[in-house]
Amino acid sequence: MLAGDDSPWNLARLLIGRDTAGRQAAVARYLEHRGIPFRRHPFTRSEGQGETYAVEIGSGDRVLVLCAHHDAVPGSPGANDNAAAVGVLLHLIARPEGLVPPGWRVRCLFTALEEIDYLGARVYVEETPLDGIAGVLSLELCGRGDAIALWDAGDDSPFLGQVTQALEGAGLVRDQGYHVIGRIPVFGSDHRAFAAAGLSAYGFTLVPVAHADALRRFVLDPVRSTLRALFDRPPPFDTYHTSADALPTLEPAALALAVRALAAVVRGLR
Repeated sequence: MLAGDDSPWNLARLLIGRDTAGRQAAVARYLEHRGIPFRRHPFTRSEGQGETYAVEIGSGDRVLVLCAHHDAVPGSPGANDNAAAVGVLLHLIARPEGLVPPGWRVRCLFTALEEIDYLGARVYVEETPLDGIAGVLSLELCGRGDAIALWDAGDDSPFLGQVTQALEGAGLVRDQGYHVIGRIPVFGSDHRAFAAAGLSAYGFTLVPVAHADALRRFVLDPVRSTLRALFDRPPPFDTYHTSADALPTLEPAALALAVRALAAVVRGLR
């Protein structure tokens, strides 16, 4: 898998089924094998230790950060959470030609220990200068669905406007091809570490349109979410943090949509 087919689906296989240390090592090994320059951000805290990897594309002063955490909860193969997102980012950085507009730089972060209260992202924000960052998207659950969900997007920032304009330019219609959702009370991701530092930062997830209403009720109602978690959960949460989050559940079409949408966002930076 280190050579040959670099589709997001195949790249996700690098991580699926491995433990946390194995997933982390797999990302570094792939970047090294492909000769992709990256910076290591190791850390040790009382909650855990790990290593976040940063790949820079472009050379401008304004920065878009794209995050994909490489860890998974114990006992889960971690396919959609979050090997799919890692596969999407690895696929994108292998095709930098003409992707990033002049004056911009894209920083792809493969973060460690997101499952421990976004630990890797929080350490990164604490230790790394954030100058020039115009916005952050955290990729979560990108391997199942046919629409984009931008979440924790309760504000109306210029960055959010750029993202939605780019999605519409890619042919995605609001409330059909993409959805904008406010603060989610139960679930979170690495972007919250950046939002706490005052940056415009949102979650980026693939969702199935057929379950859009059920998903809204599930993620926006903490009591309902807790109760339904005991019985049934709408896709893609039906496999979330379980042993069922395996390779066969990933949808190549969903991964391709994530790549297309993110490429549109990057190319649309102004």
